[in-house]
Amino acid sequence: MLQVISNSLAEPVSAQETSQQEIRNISSRLELFVDDWLIESMEGAELRLHHPVPRELVWDDTNQVSGEVYPGGNRSVTIFQDVYQNRDIYRMYYRDLASVADAVIVPGAFGDDDIVTCYAESRDGIHWERPDLNIFETDDLKHNNIIWAGTGGTNFAVFKDTNPDCKPEARYKAVGRIMFRQDPAPPQPDATGYNWLPQIGLLAYQSPDGIQWSLMQEERIIKKGEFDSHNVAFWDAVYGRYVAFFRVWMPNGGKVRSVATLTSDDFVHWSDPPQWLEYGDVPAEQLYDNNITVYPRAPHIFMGFPMRMVGGRTKLPDNPLALGGAVNDAVFMTSRDGLHFHRWQEAFIRPGPQEGRWWHENNCPAWGIVTTKSHIVGAPDELSFYSNEYYHSAQSNLRRYTLRMDGFVSVHTDYAGGELTTKPVTIEGSELMMNYSTSAVGSIRVEIQDQEGNPIAGYTLADCPEIYGDAIEEVVKWKAGSDVSALTGQVVRLRFALKDADLYAIRF
Repeated sequence: MLQVISNSLAEPVSAQETSQQEIRNISSRLELFVDDWLIESMEGAELRLHHPVPRELVWDDTNQVSGEVYPGGNRSVTIFQDVYQNRDIYRMYYRDLASVADAVIVPGAFGDDDIVTCYAESRDGIHWERPDLNIFETDDLKHNNIIWAGTGGTNFAVFKDTNPDCKPEARYKAVGRIMFRQDPAPPQPDATGYNWLPQIGLLAYQSPDGIQWSLMQEERIIKKGEFDSHNVAFWDAVYGRYVAFFRVWMPNGGKVRSVATLTSDDFVHWSDPPQWLEYGDVPAEQLYDNNITVYPRAPHIFMGFPMRMVGGRTKLPDNPLALGGAVNDAVFMTSRDGLHFHRWQEAFIRPGPQEGRWWHENNCPAWGIVTTKSHIVGAPDELSFYSNEYYHSAQSNLRRYTLRMDGFVSVHTDYAGGELTTKPVTIEGSELMMNYSTSAVGSIRVEIQDQEGNPIAGYTLADCPEIYGDAIEEVVKWKAGSDVSALTGQVVRLRFALKDADLYAIRF
């Protein structure tokens, strides 16, 4: 697995070796350069990780409305786009403590230390409203937005189930952590050598509308793990299965936090034992909330945004949960099978200049990648992420971050220029589109080669006028035009010559 690659990624292969190579079938799907899956060689180029830009606070609890439940730290947040009853909405689910106007916890009202799950929604992903649901009430707490309280409500993680066989009453599903505290049983090791705690696990929930929830069964669906994190599950449409990702200790790695995965056909019965995620040759690091999902524009690519804990550091002496010293940031990782991940060691989201982001358990991304209107009038839509700050304080904020569409990683070259050549691929489509950006003096040219690396007449670099500008989807044109339909089904290679440019994604 690669980290940042410059000059040569791999040695060129001979024609004899080409026939033995795996041919990549990219058909007409969007392909991002977030890993080396498509790349055979690069020279004068590198894969560069990009970083989302901090925007406005979408949730500022210094201005909470009297009597509402407020997001106590904005941990375990889920955000996704939805179409419900002909309305385009953004849904938010978050963990909180039941509270009254003066923020005094109502003792024992809901169980599980009064941890509840609350709901908010938005029409644009920026301005949020907390509806008056009144599903759960006490004498001291009315007019609230709680959608689940009591057993298993800790770290409630919601998703909309796109399984075509999903029943209407279970169109929305969730997992939530349960932790039995009476007479805990001793740890139970199994063939993996991991000591499982039998008194904790994940419960399954269902809802027809994302508001009214019920347990799918009383028994825990996943029992092996630590779960003191935002454990997530969702339908994987590419592989036709449910997947879950949850917190564990690394096997034989001491007290190093990591992530494990399971799969299921029905969301109730899950594979066993858990499989630890593999990160290649990068060093082990403390990974909390994993926030793994699939990229909506390319659902064959899993993306994770774990909150990384760095022990032995205390930036703010008054941090109430420094645990002997700890600060956090968020990292970026991707996978094509949900098990083997390429994890970047550089931070995806840095703490930044805000003091409250240098406390322990901050910089924790919400689960979900959504599309929002650009902050620049007339510019293309952009991706939005959300991350907490001032956790464990009276402010308890949630900030929005933005990134260009598909803009996680690019093939980058400086003014001197460089090249990228892909592995052999089969394609389907009539045109090649690029997501790219250049400077005023920069450019990109594209050549299509046969399987042996010979330029195909009409599609050579000399036939491709310089392409420059900034676009999410721009059609590549050669002197004879843009039509590549004659190459459908053939094995070809793509060669990109770049100067002061970034190439983010391609699609036929």
